[in-house]
Amino acid sequence: MNPTNLLIMIILISLLVLVHEWGHYMAARMFGVKVSKFGFGMPIGPTLYKTKKGDLEILVHACLLGGYVSFLEDDEETKDMLPLDSKERFRNQEVWKQAIIVSAGVIMNVVFAYFLIIFASSVFHKLPEGKNEVIVDSVLKDGYINKTRPNEIMPNDKILSVNGLEINSTYKFIFLVQKSKSDDGRADKAIVEKNLETLLKLNPSLDKNSTIPSGTKINLPETKKENKLIVNDFVAMGIEKYQDNEVELTSDEIKLRDEIRGRRTYVLTEESSALAIATALSDTYKPLDITLERNGKIVELTDVKVAPDGTLGVKLTANEIFVETKTPRDILYYSTRYMIKSTQLMYVGLWQLITGKIPASEMHGIIAITKIGSDIIQHRGMLNGLLLTAIISIDLAIINLLPIPALDGGHLMFLAVEKIIGRPLNEKVVENISKFFFALLIVLMILVVFNDIFALITKKF
Repeated sequence: MNPTNLLIMIILISLLVLVHEWGHYMAARMFGVKVSKFGFGMPIGPTLYKTKKGDLEILVHACLLGGYVSFLEDDEETKDMLPLDSKERFRNQEVWKQAIIVSAGVIMNVVFAYFLIIFASSVFHKLPEGKNEVIVDSVLKDGYINKTRPNEIMPNDKILSVNGLEINSTYKFIFLVQKSKSDDGRADKAIVEKNLETLLKLNPSLDKNSTIPSGTKINLPETKKENKLIVNDFVAMGIEKYQDNEVELTSDEIKLRDEIRGRRTYVLTEESSALAIATALSDTYKPLDITLERNGKIVELTDVKVAPDGTLGVKLTANEIFVETKTPRDILYYSTRYMIKSTQLMYVGLWQLITGKIPASEMHGIIAITKIGSDIIQHRGMLNGLLLTAIISIDLAIINLLPIPALDGGHLMFLAVEKIIGRPLNEKVVENISKFFFALLIVLMILVVFNDIFALITKKF
């Protein structure tokens, strides 16, 4: 880990927090609302630094996650400094003005993200397409594919698709290969049922639910390959959790699988059941259909088998695809397109998390982001570091807009309710609800930090 890149990433992420809170502050001042505190970090634990500029107190807290802007009526020390009917109080502003002040942080994060993307495209004259050319760097001499199907995959081949899914990252290719490995100890329930039906037809004396004694001669159906692995783009990219319809083989079923492989009859050495035999028959291999480009020509490989360890025996390289942004028109067009695509991806990721398609263990925060950002700057350059910061800024805006009390979206929700019912909400009730959800956010923050530390210790990233 490069300390300089780590420091750069910390500064960039800190800028996002400052920009967000600066948005709240400037909107408040625009409407003449008095601000008492501008805090960097959460007011938990010791305060590292504080100073006063006029009526504004600026603080830096030890817990650097987040930030805040406090109005005079928010603090016990300053809440009586202004008359109750003063227009300098936040709560005495019209609802629409309050809404602008509350949402100004989110707006600034979006504006800042767009600025970063435009800045990056202007300085580096290019933007990533979010895709890679996946090229076969070399084929291992003792690799599985070279032993089983020599010369079918060759160095410099471009991998276009696997099982009909476009391959634009090495992650996708590796995912599909590993999930298609032979003899993985798992079998599709539908295939098991089909094999069970065929097995019982070949052996009319067998009973579906009875134990078959050892020494019994069994007629076996022909062993067939499993179904191809078909997943959507989000699963292959790791955005959505992979779920299958498979059962795990027991140790006895795995032993039976290896003994009956390729046979048409078998004498049981141990007692078993028709279901166990059908399950053992169903664990074979998931074939891959690979489309390659070789010297400008399309090469189709079908029924490719993967080794039991989930490898083919090829080394890959990924060439990131960029679009040029040399003219003002290109800079604006491609920056806007990059902004829209990144925002869509953030919404998809959030929805997958809410619906449980991404497990909570995959949630990461500031520690992971800083580490990953540092690595990106080191290995892929400052362009990608700036773009990652822009994406984080978009993510921060989206998260803050969620209608959860203690977040900006929660405040907007309360303001909307006020507008609908035509009167202010009970401040004490709103405060208690906000405190409760703030406590929940702290718990969530602890979980995220734990995930980050665990991921670092286990070298997940």
